[in-house]
Amino acid sequence: MSVPSLAVWKFASCDGCQLTLLDCEDELLTLAGEVRIATFLEASSAFTGGPYDISLVEGSITTPADERRIREIREQSKILVTIGACATAGGIQALRNMSDIDEYLSVVYAQPGYIETLATSTPPAAHVRVDYQLQGCPIDRGQLLDTLAALLIGRKPRLPAKTVCAECKLRGITCVLVAESIPCLGPVTHAGCGALCPSCHRGCYGCFGPAATPNSAALIPLLRRDGMTDGEVDRVFSTFNVTRFDAERNDR
Repeated sequence: MSVPSLAVWKFASCDGCQLTLLDCEDELLTLAGEVRIATFLEASSAFTGGPYDISLVEGSITTPADERRIREIREQSKILVTIGACATAGGIQALRNMSDIDEYLSVVYAQPGYIETLATSTPPAAHVRVDYQLQGCPIDRGQLLDTLAALLIGRKPRLPAKTVCAECKLRGITCVLVAESIPCLGPVTHAGCGALCPSCHRGCYGCFGPAATPNSAALIPLLRRDGMTDGEVDRVFSTFNVTRFDAERNDR
């Protein structure tokens, strides 16, 4: 019986989600015994061609070369999993989608004619079929390990559909929004972090992206009630997952 192959790919990103995999340490050694790591340039310069049983993709698609490469990776991958906010929503770099890319090029680069880029930063799912998405900035190591274990034994990954609010209740954390009027995106944010920020007495800022059925229209008046200006509300929704939060708010 052949050993499953695992490939890890980087596009426009900070490498934080790949580092989450490396930070698994002991679990990574166990994983390495169950798969053949075909390519993972963050950890090794070794490279093995496809096809691949599982591909983990970090980062957004920002250049024509990226677009070509993600299509090649999709063709070579049995299962493709995008990891992190850049790969699921375009990331911080998607803030440029709301501006004029030509203006940016003229200001930042002395010779913008040498720069080849797309007008927008988009997740791989805008270009190819994606099988599973792990959200977060960075992703949660437990969720990553559970997903890989599930795929290796042929089980569907257990990806939570609840909100950060539900995680707070499960952990017995007092609601910072209700009890202390601290602005918090927990009611509209996808679970997966274990309510990390509220457990540290601060509001959630949405790094895991919008929940499956968020109600931003109901939350925004509460954020304003707790002292946020309209500009601050716009900014808090315009960070790691700007394209997904904006799409959800526009739908309402």
